[in-house]
Amino acid sequence: MIDFSKNHFALFGLEPAFQINLARVEQSYRDIQAQVHPDKFSHASPAERRLSMQWSTHVNEAYQTLKQPINRARYLLQLHGVDTQEETNTAMPAAFLMEQMEWREAIGEAKDAADAIELDHLGGKLRKAMHQLQEDLAQHLDQQHDFASAAEIVRKLRFFDKLREEINDALETLEA
Repeated sequence: MIDFSKNHFALFGLEPAFQINLARVEQSYRDIQAQVHPDKFSHASPAERRLSMQWSTHVNEAYQTLKQPINRARYLLQLHGVDTQEETNTAMPAAFLMEQMEWREAIGEAKDAADAIELDHLGGKLRKAMHQLQEDLAQHLDQQHDFASAAEIVRKLRFFDKLREEINDALETLEA
């Protein structure tokens, strides 16, 4: 039923690209899950139930990968043989590192002041910055095929993702 050798994009009938139709991914995911979900195989043989579970797990993994921009970019780079080196390559441009320090300082000050309004404001600015990086990522991946620059952008987005988590954690703490 499911061809495990297909990449995640092919599984959902898409060309490998950063900019994809997420509604199409969602619909394809639902269509495939309707065919392979383990509940549909509850009266099948044990081997068919196991295979159904493997199919369902594979489809879920592909869906989770493609629906998240950072994961989708990592996967695309992996398909092109590029490792983002997020764990080993922490070298970043000095201006970016300075910006990170400024973000952390602003978040820390807002957190210390228990200023939910400022944390919301910072969250909005961060979302805009992340959106711009994602647009840059689309250019590097889909148009320029500049995978080294795309890998650096993924590393930057990971930094921003950690900042987003920090803001969200601070807001949750204030709401508790």
